[in-house]
Amino acid sequence: MVTESFSNNSGGKYRNLYVVIEHIEGKLVPVSLEMLGEARRLMDDFNQRYQESERVVAVVLGYKVQDLCQQLISYGADVVVYAENKELEYSRNTIDTKVIAQISRDAGLAKQISPEYIPPYIKPRYMFFAADSIGRHLSSTVLAELESGLASDINKLVISDIDFRHEHKTKGQTIRYERTLEMYRPDFSGFLWTTILCLDNKNPEIMRDYHPQGCSIIPGVFNAIEPDIAREGLILQYKPTIDPEDLKVKVLNKQMLKKKIDFDGHRIIVSMGRGIKDDPEQNVKLIEQFARLLDAEIGISLPLSKRLYQLSDSINSKYMIPERVIGTSGSKVAPSFYIATGIHGAVQHIAGMKESEFVVAINPDENAPIKDESDLFINGRMEDVLPIIIEELQKLTPIVSSHME
Repeated sequence: MVTESFSNNSGGKYRNLYVVIEHIEGKLVPVSLEMLGEARRLMDDFNQRYQESERVVAVVLGYKVQDLCQQLISYGADVVVYAENKELEYSRNTIDTKVIAQISRDAGLAKQISPEYIPPYIKPRYMFFAADSIGRHLSSTVLAELESGLASDINKLVISDIDFRHEHKTKGQTIRYERTLEMYRPDFSGFLWTTILCLDNKNPEIMRDYHPQGCSIIPGVFNAIEPDIAREGLILQYKPTIDPEDLKVKVLNKQMLKKKIDFDGHRIIVSMGRGIKDDPEQNVKLIEQFARLLDAEIGISLPLSKRLYQLSDSINSKYMIPERVIGTSGSKVAPSFYIATGIHGAVQHIAGMKESEFVVAINPDENAPIKDESDLFINGRMEDVLPIIIEELQKLTPIVSSHME
């Protein structure tokens, strides 16, 4: 039984969905367009369901970034707020955090974005960041500055009204929280979802609001919308206040580093999962030999990145790392040939490799979900199957080499 109902609209104090945009050398980072696409879909549904007219607001910092604004409108933003300053040319977390917080709290700016709303405005309702090397850091510092919570590495989003009861947060009463952003991420196993909520304290003894409801979003999870160059929107320039104390650290030069793991540069990817468990060290070496013969890159399922098994330091540091994870918590790949060894097939992993042209799975469980995603399924243990394939590949290697010379 719901005893009270609290709307996260809170009389207009919180409104709109702000998306923090990343760009490199004048080009928008793909995840920024993906976030805009999901924001557009969410807010279209939000406005229809709640009879509102809240906006998707793209926030972009930099120097000479005005040319990006219309592109952001074409990809789904209703409003673009850009802060242009020479000091923002290169990302510095301290400065970027303060500028984004300034934009988020500016009531005058909010009035320009949503002139129909009645004050007071305090902060955005929702906020998105990229779950990459910049966004993971920035999201944590911005949400701390805005005194709210953060859900990291999210791959599914829903806005709904939920009934919630908690001993401390609601003082044991069941309360309906309206317009709540449900943020989902895979749990440790890779087979279940964890739902993260950022809810206000409604216990009279510890009353406190937590807004914006914010998260960092894994690249490759959502799709950008088709750009509409005729789409119109509002473009606003914001002049930030930069503390001279924050200018003591300067970026003198910037170089782009290649990815540590080059999935895109290989036509074949061999991935391994918890099926290595019977003899982890030897099975990894077996897969390493197999991948070398195919000139393939090696990927892993999410659980292996948690270093489940006792392995040598050299293997752990080379293979059991987040950069090799394929799935919604890692990379999305689409090689010509994908070989899954000892991977059961959690939905999160499948989402990362389902666009592969041809999939081979090696698994002793004939009912493993990966079977349904495979063009060829080999029912067997990797310890039994891989040596046979390796032996045949070694016989073929001289023939292949002679053709290549």
